[in-house]
Amino acid sequence: MSKDMKVCPLTAKHIRVALVGQPNVGKSMLINSISNAKLHVGNFTGVTVEKSEVLFDYKDYHFTIVDLPGTYAFTDYTIEERVTHDYLCAESYDLIINVVDSTNLEKNLQLTSELMSMNKNIVIALNMSDEALKEGIEIDNEFMSQLLGIPCVKVSAVTKEGIADLLEALIVQHEAPKHDTKLVFSEAVEEEISAIVEYLKKHKYDAANSYRNVAINLLKNNKKTYIKIHDNPIWTELQPILIEASKHIELHHNSDDIREAFAEEYASFNKGVVAEVLKQEKEPYKKTVTDKIDSLLIHQFFGIPIFLFFMWALFQLTFEIGSIPMEWIDGFFGWFGDAVGATIANDAVRSLVVDGIIAGVGAVVLFVPNIAILFMGIALLESTGYMSRVAFLLDGFFHKFGLHGQSFIPLVTGFGCSIPAYMSARILKNDRDRLLTLFIIGFMSCGARLPVYVLFAGAFFSESMAGNVLFGIYITGAMLGLFAAKILKMTAFKGVDEPFVMEMPKYRLPSLKLIWHTVVTKTLMYLKKAGTFIAAASILIWFLSNYPHNAELEETYALKIENAINKEEKQHFSNKFLEENLEQSYLGQIGKFSEPVFAPLGFDWKLSVALQTGLAAKEVVVSTLGVLYALGADVDEESRSLKDIISKNISFPSAVAFIVVVMIYLPCLAASVVFTREAGGIKYFFYLLAFTSLVAYSLAFIAFNVTSMIQG
Repeated sequence: MSKDMKVCPLTAKHIRVALVGQPNVGKSMLINSISNAKLHVGNFTGVTVEKSEVLFDYKDYHFTIVDLPGTYAFTDYTIEERVTHDYLCAESYDLIINVVDSTNLEKNLQLTSELMSMNKNIVIALNMSDEALKEGIEIDNEFMSQLLGIPCVKVSAVTKEGIADLLEALIVQHEAPKHDTKLVFSEAVEEEISAIVEYLKKHKYDAANSYRNVAINLLKNNKKTYIKIHDNPIWTELQPILIEASKHIELHHNSDDIREAFAEEYASFNKGVVAEVLKQEKEPYKKTVTDKIDSLLIHQFFGIPIFLFFMWALFQLTFEIGSIPMEWIDGFFGWFGDAVGATIANDAVRSLVVDGIIAGVGAVVLFVPNIAILFMGIALLESTGYMSRVAFLLDGFFHKFGLHGQSFIPLVTGFGCSIPAYMSARILKNDRDRLLTLFIIGFMSCGARLPVYVLFAGAFFSESMAGNVLFGIYITGAMLGLFAAKILKMTAFKGVDEPFVMEMPKYRLPSLKLIWHTVVTKTLMYLKKAGTFIAAASILIWFLSNYPHNAELEETYALKIENAINKEEKQHFSNKFLEENLEQSYLGQIGKFSEPVFAPLGFDWKLSVALQTGLAAKEVVVSTLGVLYALGADVDEESRSLKDIISKNISFPSAVAFIVVVMIYLPCLAASVVFTREAGGIKYFFYLLAFTSLVAYSLAFIAFNVTSMIQG
């Protein structure tokens, strides 16, 4: 095929193709099997669903293939199905490639038969033909082409067999005169379709699609078709015809649901096709490799412990191995900041560039190793077929709290970093399930909150108890998240649970090329989404904490530092200047202004400021407390002096309340931005802000008062 892949002349014909198929049929791998392809990745307009386009030249044609989200049927139930449905109905394209799993032909033809009713140009790619051959399945693709009136090409995305034949079929189908597919229903349905078609012809109805397609959509109660024809003068006469037609079809199927009747029609058609074109060697039943693996991985008793071990291993890899390059990246940006700072004479500009811009960009790049390792693990789970087993194992338990079984993946990811956790919530196909999970992820304490927990646990508990306290904080946060999910399910997300179709695909060896593609594209999307915003947030925090300048204060402390007797005294005056400078800054003024709000929780203005700087990044809370307590910004959670001063200046009930707020309140700005994008709009950010603030304040108030009562 490579000899035909070349640069086309300017006169090359453009063919735009929509790639459609059910989940787990190998669409993405098929795209990756087309060599020399240029991949464009983005999002479909208005939604967070990923949009992949492959651009390449073949012979005298320029191809654009749009990979649409997998969908089991031509419906708009989930956001992915809605994107696919709307694209096929409203967008401009020349052909549809319907990718079909050759080892599961009848089930996959459900979508095929519905696509046929659209009367579009279609080419069927019978993928996994190599696996079908191993399983003794033989499909007569030429006879299938005759039966359906659609070219059917055997391909294998893994071995790349048939790729050239598929491209040739696309060209032939594109150049050939348009003709109807051979989708045939039962006599009763065909009779009613014919009657409606004749009526539309008689009144010369102006339709974008064929009259047969319009008739089928009307009989299936397609909303968009109804809306379009409702304002036409023919509607008055057509409505009673449709009512009688529906009654006739429902009577024929002994059903009072027209959708159920058409589902039976499609199923009957598919069975007929399969009976004609598929032959399979009959062998005595024996356990397949998938059956043997499932007997262990979804075992009634061992299934969940095995899965928890896998997740623990992924968690360890993500944050243990990821910490190695993180240290190098952190060191690089520290060196880069010092190098750049040395070339800038103006203190204000140097501080802006080094402490604001470079530190902000570094904060984003720092998490790239974690993101890459995490997405690699998720891609492995998905591509091997294990992800659906996860849903099977956990769906029952999580449903008790209003969550979906697949919610476990983003929730456990949230213990590392909320940003990849929000992004991994995309595995949830239903809008409501995904939104509910997104709202709960913040209850899983991310790694950035750990320094705060370590600081306060060390300040108020012995070293032997501190570890248990940390474990208790994490478990408490997770349990609060589950109960919050239950409350949200009963209020904001109430309603009857939607049916969930769960497929158990065969286990397959992962495609390294596909995993690489997933890791690279998702990591780049992370940098694109979070990078600019966290940099802007860092600049904003820098500005608020450094301005307005107090020249008199600077001169006073400059003189004290100059006249200091020794190094310790100089450091003391330098720290006092940082404290007073921050107190009179915009950030300090905000802290003073908001102090009455937090007074019922036992917080002074310093704790209020620390919480507000933590909105940019939770790690900033520790350094802010160091500045406020005259110790300088270069302190960490292991600082003995900071722990001593905190234990002396903050009461134990106030400390407990502070930890509760840190545990629950709004995640860092970068994570909040990603949450807003994944949720689908800025309004959801304000919902999250209100929800987390209300819950954090209420529980902190209870914790403060209960701890005060216990302490006496």
